[in-house]
Amino acid sequence: MTDSEILSRPRFEILPTEGAEERAGHLPRDGKVAVTCSPGKGIENTLRFSERLLQRGFRVVPHIAARLVGGRAHLEEILRWFDEHGLREIYVIGGDSKEPVGPYASALELLDAMSRLEHGVEEVGIGGYPEGHPLIDDEELDRALLDKQPFASYVVTQLCFDADTILRWISGIRHKGIRLPVYVGLPGAVDPKKLLRVSLKVGVGDSVRFLKKQTGLVGMLLKPGGYSPDELVERLAPYAGDEHYDIVGLHLYTFNQVESTVQWRQRMLGPQKTSGTGAPR
Repeated sequence: MTDSEILSRPRFEILPTEGAEERAGHLPRDGKVAVTCSPGKGIENTLRFSERLLQRGFRVVPHIAARLVGGRAHLEEILRWFDEHGLREIYVIGGDSKEPVGPYASALELLDAMSRLEHGVEEVGIGGYPEGHPLIDDEELDRALLDKQPFASYVVTQLCFDADTILRWISGIRHKGIRLPVYVGLPGAVDPKKLLRVSLKVGVGDSVRFLKKQTGLVGMLLKPGGYSPDELVERLAPYAGDEHYDIVGLHLYTFNQVESTVQWRQRMLGPQKTSGTGAPR
């Protein structure tokens, strides 16, 4: 697969914060918009923001954090909202809350509960951790991924700056029996200093934890000219057509620097392959 092909139908992740709806106007119509969910803002904020994007014609994939779901009745309400808005795709994470507000402490527990309810959701995304997790050992992460596989349609990898690390991780989970297609999570065309600052602000973790996870970030901060995703895309594109890796696309973490990320993608695609931006009003 070429660079253009892997970028042809991307997923753009956006944070439902102040000013984000205006920035979303720069997004192209040929990609999906993933809307995050954080302890500070809550699930309802994610759904309200998603609804406004839906009204503007965007294809939306809301994130739902298991630890923010209050119980069965709350879960039924969330799934009913998906049905009422014609949404057939959801992305389920455990969430960053220290304590769950209800009975679901993990994505697996929420997925299991969803499987026992009537709803119209057909596609379910889950997260993968190429650089591990600061609070969970690798063996437990692998076991959780295997356990979630029957409920899931695809995996989205967490933010990572190193192509070799990503490819090693995908190859590793294949050898462990995980066959789900993978969307590789990459930072968009984001200023690296802002990337670090915004990551900390929205709850990725404290600076020590974040820098431990993102081994390539310090180098990116010091790189002349700043960070660009070009090299990562060029390294990953040849593996996207490989059945072993089964990379089906990119998930671009924009950190709400949407315009620069969209402009970067258009440059990579070339003018003849660029689609219009902005959803129909």
